[in-house]
Amino acid sequence: MKPQLSIFFILFSIFSIGQTKVKDTITRRANIGFILNGNTVTYKPETPPLIPISGAPKPSYSYLWELGDGHYSKEAEPKHVYKNKGTYTTRLAVTNNYDNGKPPATRPKKVAVNDITDTNYKDIASLADQNGFAIIKNCDPIPEQEMVVVVGYQNMENYVASGKLYLFYNEKQFKSNNFELVDFRTYANEREVKENTVASVNDIDDSNNYVASAENILKIKKYRNTTTEEDLDASLLDANKTYHNVSVLEFDDANPGETHNVFYTFKTTPEMIKDTSATVTMRGIFVPNRSYKNHKIKNLEMEIVTSHDPNKMGSNGSFMNYRLVRFKRVNFKTRFQNNGEGPARMIRLETDVPDMFDKKTFQIEDMYPKCPICPKGEEPTVSCLDTIIKQKQIFFTFKNIYLPGSEQKNVHEKDSTKGFVKYSMKFAEDFHKVKTRSRTAIIFDKNEPIITNYATTRFLPGISIGVKAGYNLYPDLDKSTSYFVGATISPFKSYRFYWQAEWINALNKYDNDITITDVVNTNPNGVRQLVRTTTTAENKNVNWEVPILLRYNINNYIGIGAGIQANINVSEEQNQNIKIETFEGDKENFLISTTTTSNTVKNSFADFKTGLLFDLTAGFARIGPSLGARYVINFEQGFNYFQFYGIWKF
Repeated sequence: MKPQLSIFFILFSIFSIGQTKVKDTITRRANIGFILNGNTVTYKPETPPLIPISGAPKPSYSYLWELGDGHYSKEAEPKHVYKNKGTYTTRLAVTNNYDNGKPPATRPKKVAVNDITDTNYKDIASLADQNGFAIIKNCDPIPEQEMVVVVGYQNMENYVASGKLYLFYNEKQFKSNNFELVDFRTYANEREVKENTVASVNDIDDSNNYVASAENILKIKKYRNTTTEEDLDASLLDANKTYHNVSVLEFDDANPGETHNVFYTFKTTPEMIKDTSATVTMRGIFVPNRSYKNHKIKNLEMEIVTSHDPNKMGSNGSFMNYRLVRFKRVNFKTRFQNNGEGPARMIRLETDVPDMFDKKTFQIEDMYPKCPICPKGEEPTVSCLDTIIKQKQIFFTFKNIYLPGSEQKNVHEKDSTKGFVKYSMKFAEDFHKVKTRSRTAIIFDKNEPIITNYATTRFLPGISIGVKAGYNLYPDLDKSTSYFVGATISPFKSYRFYWQAEWINALNKYDNDITITDVVNTNPNGVRQLVRTTTTAENKNVNWEVPILLRYNINNYIGIGAGIQANINVSEEQNQNIKIETFEGDKENFLISTTTTSNTVKNSFADFKTGLLFDLTAGFARIGPSLGARYVINFEQGFNYFQFYGIWKF
């Protein structure tokens, strides 16, 4: 090979390599390391380097350890004392916060405990502060990633009890399932049971507490922390209306005060909702004693995320039915985390408020750190939350608090560095069907603000059915009459642009032009005679009009539109009359004879026309009654016409 040719191939190879994008197939992994000392095990994770996000706070890992005996820990390096000898399978879920990569994958690790050298064993912590029932997660859901949900329950009765545990997931308000249950692990001999969960009943609760997020706006109780209920059948029916799937476990012989944890591994689906301001939920129902109807209910709220950012704003108003939300409350929640090396004493949240919400209906639903509302007109000396409502914003200020930093010495529990404000509002008196966006600036003490994502609210299209009736005017047809009735379908009360389809049944009648022909014939006697033939025809038809148009509401009262239309003669009938008059001579001086014949021609689906239309309505443009005028240009001469009608949209 010539030297020049060799150099060419080398350069070509280098260029090709430089232009080819190599797919990264390397999986980030975290390993479980541990030191075993008798029955005391100190765990330490081995994690890959974090990948910082430009402009974001310093990245960090958070952990959820499943220690193999029903205990768990969120510490980075937990120390655990096992009660009995045996081999325990430890699992670790690692979450990468402010990190530009996927969460590291881990593999379970078996730990063999052969000696009991430390008797300082502690039972699973009591859940008395949560009414004996708790649900936690290791992270918020990201599409196609795994997450762990821990359900803890405690027998708070003063006797040994056998009960049941439900975990409902995959809300019916979403088109596709958000979660797939991969695995669950029990440590107190809980067993899975199957129940017929198909139910359809009327709304269980007729109170004014709603979650305005489902297409059918299910009336869902707002479960604050953990609530105790008595009508188990009603709670199960309500949950079955709200969720597609449920996991049901039974347990036996739980001692008084005994606490157990069940660990669920979920994988989020590729079809999961991608709206990063949306809130999804799971619901747990804990029946302490299967012989009774008393039970406890808790909802787990989760915001959809694209990365694990503890500073986030979300709303449950992602998919609302516009017909039913006027008197409903929409919840907003802003989460934050102190990532500093010291505690925060003041946290300020400057939150946008879209114009369509009525700030007079504002109320705080929950918060952390827990503290009272600051007294007005006084300088507070204790911890409190101050709220200032401005024209387009609400300022939340936590004053005189202590929120530790995640980088602070001796802070082992990352959850203690997090907080949130949850509030709700109703819609204003006159609000339109438009999408809103709002976000929050989070300020820790005197640091630079951290800007959250946008929380959006949007409405489902909904369906509006309309009825219309009117008259078609054909200027180019003789003695034309045309009356019609019809129906329309369109999105409910659209703000500006929307599509509308119609079906119209018209009864038409018109006359053809009168045709007169004169012929002079000579009879056998040689006498010339004038023969006049007069032809008239009357047409009747049943015509279907099928318009599809794009409409635009200029305001609440005037709308315009344009589109295309198909006209189909479903049935037509033509009655033809032929009159023959014979005169004496070649003039019409004297009528000798008259004969008349008639015939009828009927056809079905014999004529198909298409055209353009332009439309104007005045009245109640978005919903209700209005009057309209339309001009239709058919692609066939002689059939352009005006349409005048009344319409009522529901």
